[in-house]
Amino acid sequence: FSWMHKPPISPHFKAFVIPNLPDQPAQRSAPISLESEDSLAWLTEFTPRRGLLNGHVQTIVGNYFPRPAFRLPFETEAVEVDTLDGSRVVCHCHWQPETDAGPEVGRRLTLVLVHGLEGSSDSRYIQGLTMRAWAAGCNVVRMNMRNCNDSDALSPTLYHSGISGDVGAVVQHYTQRFGLERVALVGYSMGGNLVLKLVGESGARPPICAVAAVCPAIDLSAGSDALHEPANRLYEWHFLRRLMRRFRRKAALFPHIYETRGVGPVRSLREFDDKIVARYCGFRDAADYYYRAASARVVDRIAVPTLILRALDDPFIRLTPETRAALVANPQITLVETPHGGHCAYLCQDAGDEIHWAESSVVRFLLQVSGPADGS
Repeated sequence: FSWMHKPPISPHFKAFVIPNLPDQPAQRSAPISLESEDSLAWLTEFTPRRGLLNGHVQTIVGNYFPRPAFRLPFETEAVEVDTLDGSRVVCHCHWQPETDAGPEVGRRLTLVLVHGLEGSSDSRYIQGLTMRAWAAGCNVVRMNMRNCNDSDALSPTLYHSGISGDVGAVVQHYTQRFGLERVALVGYSMGGNLVLKLVGESGARPPICAVAAVCPAIDLSAGSDALHEPANRLYEWHFLRRLMRRFRRKAALFPHIYETRGVGPVRSLREFDDKIVARYCGFRDAADYYYRAASARVVDRIAVPTLILRALDDPFIRLTPETRAALVANPQITLVETPHGGHCAYLCQDAGDEIHWAESSVVRFLLQVSGPADGS
């Protein structure tokens, strides 16, 4: 690999050492518990597509790059995730057809996919990963966070980065319904924080057998501040417009809970989290929310095989040295860092749909650590 150095002593290593960007401090790798290099057979080199070496360009082009039409059949279900307030989330499910010669649905590997902030189950990266996992023989559940995909009326609450229990409730629901034996969680950005937080809090609890997170927002405070940097204000304004629009919708649906008057101008994500998320979601302030909701607090307790993909030129995802050290120290976590890739983009030089390197890597990793999709 042009971007991956093998360690001088052992061929087994944990965090992949890559050529550092000019403004990045030197980063070293630590030993990994993988038994042989065969365990890394799923990993291919990431070479950015020509002209997409800039993290901002990768991020923006990746969001709009043409994809094949999404035509997979699915069933839709509103799954209750909170028995106290009746909150439900919309899930779009793709179950492999059962045949006399094939395995039962529950024996197949099932992927539960969780989108990022203000995304949905229809986000292009979610649909792309769904088609790839389906073609590999997996069941797929495209989960929406609370209120997303026009489901504001299904929950009286807002959604935020700490509600990892919703993911667990979805897994439990479909496990009870189909007898799922193996479930892999995949999260992008904010969704990455949710799936990492869930497995960090719950440990190795079947049927969850593997996790993958692409550009996860692990350190929430650092990421919020990064969004407010001048170079990233366009992204912040995009999120704020959508978040404030959603908050006004919630206030119209549940006027006895939410009050829009007196909120005043909201000029940053931290200010939104301070004035709205903290007030209505039970946190003291934004700082308290970022601390309690961040998966950074529990990644050292993750006990299932976990892949974390991180691009060093991601415009607004930040990882503190302390969190990175915790990731590297955990033998269950494979941390792959690349100099380029932007935020959840990873457009590579391969032709056709193989241009989406992260999606291909995630599926190969999950099949490597979870076994064949059909459970054979």
